Amino acid sequence: MNKIFNLFDIKQKVNYRTEFLSGITVALALVPEAIAFALIAGLSPLTGLYAAFTIGLVTSILGGRPGMISGATGAIAVVYVGMISLLKTNYPGITIDQITQYVFATVILAGIIQISAGLLKLGKFIRLVPHSVMFGFVNGLAIVIFMAQMTSFQEKDISGHYQWMALNDLLIMIGFVLLTMVIIWGLPKITKAIPSSLAAIIVVSVIIIGFGIDTKTVSDTMDGKSMAGGFPIPGLPDVPFSWETLTIIFPYALIVAGVGLIESLLTLNLIDEITQTRGRGNKECVAQGTANIFSGLFLGMGGCAMIGQSLINISSGARARLSGIVAAVGLLTFIMFGAPIIEQLPMAALVGVMFMVSIGTFEWASLKVVGKMPITDVIVMIVVTLVTVFLHNLALAVLVGVIISALNFAWENAKRIRAKKYIDEKGSKHYEIYGPLFFGSISAFNSKFDVQGDPEDVIIDFSESKIVDMSAIEAVNSLTERYLKTGKKVHLRHLSSDCQTLLKNADKIIEVNVLEDPTYHIVTDNI
Repeated sequence: MNKIFNLFDIKQKVNYRTEFLSGITVALALVPEAIAFALIAGLSPLTGLYAAFTIGLVTSILGGRPGMISGATGAIAVVYVGMISLLKTNYPGITIDQITQYVFATVILAGIIQISAGLLKLGKFIRLVPHSVMFGFVNGLAIVIFMAQMTSFQEKDISGHYQWMALNDLLIMIGFVLLTMVIIWGLPKITKAIPSSLAAIIVVSVIIIGFGIDTKTVSDTMDGKSMAGGFPIPGLPDVPFSWETLTIIFPYALIVAGVGLIESLLTLNLIDEITQTRGRGNKECVAQGTANIFSGLFLGMGGCAMIGQSLINISSGARARLSGIVAAVGLLTFIMFGAPIIEQLPMAALVGVMFMVSIGTFEWASLKVVGKMPITDVIVMIVVTLVTVFLHNLALAVLVGVIISALNFAWENAKRIRAKKYIDEKGSKHYEIYGPLFFGSISAFNSKFDVQGDPEDVIIDFSESKIVDMSAIEAVNSLTERYLKTGKKVHLRHLSSDCQTLLKNADKIIEVNVLEDPTYHIVTDNI
């Protein structure tokens, strides 16, 4: 038994009751979201539900973050919209069933890319995401989760456009949403015997169904379709195995893989902070890839980590893999046997749960530190939040935030380059360089030297500096050429081993004396 626990990273001190109840709560919350995301992409609700089941099960077993929930997501669904438009343009008359097969092929290819990223240990690069980007990502996502619930307060008119419910219906909906939120907020103060989210769903559902109150249900969000289905039968996507197919699906598979990994690894970091534990990023990359391959084979649209459902799970007390497994199996049970019951669940209860998730997701502490954070970090946080909210592209939002932060870092370090100058008793002029020498600081570096006015022997000391990149090598090369043209000799001193390696690798670019240092035994290269 211990070997089984170790295999799945499940500690012996697992609260099985909490894990089971948390899993059921998550399964209920997965239903409307999985259906909504499938409809966003123009696919059958079952493709979203099957994806939530397959990805949730595989990542719960193999993933690098116990307690994190994965499934069909809006970020992935949006990617398919562009591909579907391209398919309709290239193949007029293509049916939705044929389009779905291309989606499955794209998901499988994306999974292969994600596994490759995990095996190449690329998950570590998530460390490059600054805290200000994390703040913006989390805040933006909280707003997106909140805004996504607004359609539940609307209904379609005859022309198919959404409009707000009639006043009485709207007030009933708002009332039960508030009741759900009050239960979720207040129940833990009384007892933690049952997850408050599950208790709220049950109480509100019993009241609405028991008293026959006419309000919006899960079935009303499905455009007349049903979530009922059987066990997904695996099979390869029915698409032409040709170069043309690859050129169509590969760009979208790359985007799906990238968006999925970024969202999953950021969610992993967030759960790490909440639980004060540490997940395994590269293992999660492999698990996400494996899950997407299985999703494509088992009629699912693919997906990644879901921050909303993950927070529901964690806030309900779940910490092990069991809750995710229960959620996936529970969802499949709903599909196969409980569809008529689940379709009658009131949306007010599920919306109330998601509103509480949104409130819990928002990093309220970020508002308190606005005046205390560097202005650049505040700008990054706001930009990432706005991109997330208005473009609904989490990967792009994070990328923009990282680029702005990186440019600011480069600018600040570029200003740090300076030089201390003096002439020793032998008449040699010393330049002691401080700060990193890289593409951003080479202009300031060059301005420190007086080639025409310097003596014939010049020593450049890098004990407090470092040659970082190719631009820095070229800057040193250009400087030495200027000295050599005036008949003066240049020496480099106190180069670190990696700097020396860069210079040796560029020996056809730069020719310069490297003085042997008696203390640090720096290797000598003569002209």
